[in-house]
Amino acid sequence: MSTEHCVIIGGSHAAAMLAASLRQEGWEGMISIVGADPLPPYHRPPLSKAALSGEKTDSELLIRPAEFYEKNNIDLVLGCEVSKIDRDNKKVILHDGAEIAYTKLALTTGARVRKIPIPGSELEGVCYLRDLGDAHQIRKFLGAGKSAVVIGGGYIGLEAAASMRKMGMNVTVLEALPRVLARVTSPEISAFYTRVHTEEGTKILTDVAIEKIEGGNFVTGVKLADGQVLPANIVLIGVGVLPATELAEAAGLEVDNGIVVDEFARTSDHDIVAAGDCTRHYNPIYDAQLRLESVQNANDQAKVAAKTLCGTLEAYRALPWFWSDQYDLKLQIAGFSAGFDKVVLRGDATQGRSFAAFYFNGDKLLAVDAINRPKEFMMAKRFLAEGKTADPAKVIDESVDLKEVFEN
Repeated sequence: MSTEHCVIIGGSHAAAMLAASLRQEGWEGMISIVGADPLPPYHRPPLSKAALSGEKTDSELLIRPAEFYEKNNIDLVLGCEVSKIDRDNKKVILHDGAEIAYTKLALTTGARVRKIPIPGSELEGVCYLRDLGDAHQIRKFLGAGKSAVVIGGGYIGLEAAASMRKMGMNVTVLEALPRVLARVTSPEISAFYTRVHTEEGTKILTDVAIEKIEGGNFVTGVKLADGQVLPANIVLIGVGVLPATELAEAAGLEVDNGIVVDEFARTSDHDIVAAGDCTRHYNPIYDAQLRLESVQNANDQAKVAAKTLCGTLEAYRALPWFWSDQYDLKLQIAGFSAGFDKVVLRGDATQGRSFAAFYFNGDKLLAVDAINRPKEFMMAKRFLAEGKTADPAKVIDESVDLKEVFEN
């Protein structure tokens, strides 16, 4: 019997995929997933949607049923946090002092919410959303006719706002920047989402400064710098995440806005791999170092990490893609738009709810944001991965077949 033992720290999407892929690649040794969450790895995108509304139970959100891990001899060490990685003696130390020896280690520690020091943020009813425990806590404060203030106009904030609005709540979104989604997309997309949320009855305030969160034991409202007070039964703060790199950094691994890995998902210690939101890696399609917060990256990178641990070096070369569901909108993003200098629209963003935005840097197509446009998304995903671009003049003309748009 093999004496190998792969310990996976973190109960994330990447952890679930890495463990399953290890078995598929022929790993015969022990596998342990050590996670702080009391549940086996579960789907995280529904946290701001189906989990928040209660449409899905905890068990329905599991990536794989608990029996899968038992059947594949994968040990789940749940509800446990790792306090230290001892690289010299190849073991991890848990918070309760217990030790687990490893021959290979995988870090799938994901990310943690970015917290902001607003006076009153310690009040009951002020919440962050990162795990199922958070979703359960938030649901206590939800209900038709109640008021919610969402601080942060990124994807998580807008998705949660849509979910709460669909429950019949009064929802206000506060964004410090001049537009929602400012860090991740174009002004055209921001204007579109502002329009749709407004049509759905959500109030969006931008260029906002917050003075404090008000309340006694429970939150009652949010006071803005201009003196305006917004009533609130719940305040949800969604202002981004930070990569969970503390363990790696303390262990002396290279960290730079994420755990630095090579094309084979190896850290600076080749007995330790890492995958998912916690990593910073090179993407050959964009010739850039990226840290991606996406299920796609977590899964694809985890597969590469598993191959590496099993002795097969296969370079990670995946096109980033993402999605966001809000109301009846399915946003699908193919590629990575950072560095764009031109946006070309296929369809009308000022009315209706279906169009696609093509992002260019010079003549090079970088990414496509497709809203209720699955064909544009699928074709962009395929052609971007092949290194092809598109003809901006043909993008605009919807009478031109999509294949012709990319054939230039």
